[in-house]
This record gives sequence, structure tokens and C-alpha cells, in this order.
Amino acid sequence: MNTNDYIEFFDELDDEDALDAFLQFDAQRSRHPKGRISKKLEVEERTFIHAQDDSRQNLKFTYKAARFEEGWLLDSLGGFYEHQWISDVLRKIKGGKEASVYQCSAGTAIPAKLAASKVYRPRMLRNLRNDHVYREGREDLDDEGRVVLDDGKTKAMRQRTQYGRDLLHQSWIAYEFTTMQILHAAGADVPEPYTMAGNAILMGYIGDIDEAAPTLNETDLDRDEAKSLFERVIHNIDIMLSNNVIHGDLSAYNILYWEGDIILIDFPQVISPKINRNAFRIFERDVTRVCDYFTVQGLQTSSRKLARELWTSHGYRLQQEIHPRLLDAEDPKDRKLWQKEK
Repeated sequence: MNTNDYIEFFDELDDEDALDAFLQFDAQRSRHPKGRISKKLEVEERTFIHAQDDSRQNLKFTYKAARFEEGWLLDSLGGFYEHQWISDVLRKIKGGKEASVYQCSAGTAIPAKLAASKVYRPRMLRNLRNDHVYREGREDLDDEGRVVLDDGKTKAMRQRTQYGRDLLHQSWIAYEFTTMQILHAAGADVPEPYTMAGNAILMGYIGDIDEAAPTLNETDLDRDEAKSLFERVIHNIDIMLSNNVIHGDLSAYNILYWEGDIILIDFPQVISPKINRNAFRIFERDVTRVCDYFTVQGLQTSSRKLARELWTSHGYRLQQEIHPRLLDAEDPKDRKLWQKEK
């Protein structure tokens, strides 16, 4: 099995099975020498289980993780434990294609009883196709949220080498964390971002010990509550525009509902309304998805009119777009065309 077949195989697995399969592959391929892949990738895989120091091994999980998942979590969350951000991993509250979220007992560094850890899947299990649409106008960030200025790193990312893809994956995560910092400071309804380390983000937990907050799409509202929450969501969209941010994937699936309040989540795909040439199309899609949900809840909405009013009220101009569905980031010809368009 070559590397591309290997990646496609894991992409096709169910969310609950993919991570275990990925980590067990190291053991399986030792019995099939012809199926081995690069030494560098082999080292990366072994890190999931073996790159742990003594202090990290003191982290015991209440959550009954599979053996290989436990090794992955220990590697991803061990730093949070060492710095007393968390003291335990209690349970998985969301399993996703790109990341899983875990309920954790907070450590002494956090003025709360619970925290949420978002742990991204290994890079090769994450679908980065067409990410160029969202990355246009975004500076690449390192694992501390700083702009990457190193020429070697930027060249690797531009050429999409294995090392460059790792850097792009880290930049994706860093954008989510730094965006949450900006929006939380601006008063938006987002989880409080605590810290970021490598493959994971630690943030405020929404819910109680027994139940995590459901997403809005899982919730039916009466008309009065729907009206007030719709206005609150639009208020948050307005805050985002004021801070040069478009969510990029906003819908009732990325809004939590808890005790009458809403909380926006999942920000890795944020784009700039000032630079990205597909900005208004993506923004209008966000507004339309929100309006679609509240229309089902009994409100009368006009997504296109609302999107244009919000957009122009911040002084942004409508401009010609490049339609991302016509371009494929993995196709060399499309990548060349995209660079030419830029």
C-alpha cells in the first residue's frame, strides 16, 4: 500500500474507528515489510505512543479510551497536565472528522471546574482539500500563533511537501485559537480560549458535569426564544465583521445552545473580508445557513438582504469572486491556476 492509498484508506473509515486504525497500522505493517512507508513517517507515528515523559504518564484517564487512543491523548494533552491546565480526561463529548472534543477536569491554572480539549486528528487523517480557498490572504502561523517568516518553511508550505503539510496543519489549528482569543476579547459568545499546544486547544467547557451543551440544530425553540437568539447570532456575526473575521463554516451545527444562550464554535476556516476574493460568497453562505435554521423555527428571514446589509454597513465592497468548486488544491494544474489568479 503506497502512501496515497494509505491516506485514502483511513479517510474512508468511520470517525470512531479511524484513529485506532491509524495507530495500530504501525504494528500491523511490521508483519508486512513490503508495505512499509518512509522512515520519517514511521518516526512520526511512533511518537503517538512513545514520545512521553514521566510526568505525562502520571495523567490517568477516567475516560475509558482504547489503548491506542489513550496514547494519542497522552501525547496531545500531556503538556496541559504538566502545566496544571487539566487534571483528568473525563469523557469524549464529540467525535468529528477533523477533531474530537473531550470533557476534562480543570487543573489549578484554570478558575473553573471543567474544560474542553479539542484534539485534532493526525494530519493525514484530516481532509485539507481546497483549503487554499480559505487560506487566501491569511498569513501562516506557527505553533505559538506567530506569523511564519522563515523562507524554508514558507517554501515547504507552498510546495506542499510532507513537512509543509505539517506546517499548514499547525497553522490551521493556530488560526482557530487566535481567532477565539480575538473574538472573546471583543465580547463575542465564544468559549474562553485557555491555551494551545501542538495538536490540541484547551477552552472553556459549555454544559455541566453530566451533559455537554447540544448544538443548535439539535434544539427546537419557541418563536419568542428563536427571535432573541437569532438577534444574538447576528450580533455575533457583526462583532466578527468588526474584527475582520468571517467564520467560514457557520451554521446551526457550529452553534451551541445552553440555558437560553448561544455559543459559536469551530473557527479553523476563518477568512478575511478585506483580502479573500471569495469573502462575500462565503459570508453570504454563513448567513444563509443561519437563516435557514431560524426559518424552520418560525421566523421570517431574508438571508441575501441581511448579508448585503451587514457587509456594506462595515464598508466592505462587493467584488468578483473566484469560485472554489472549480479548483482542486490537490491538482497540480489547479494549483498553478490558483497561483496565477492570485
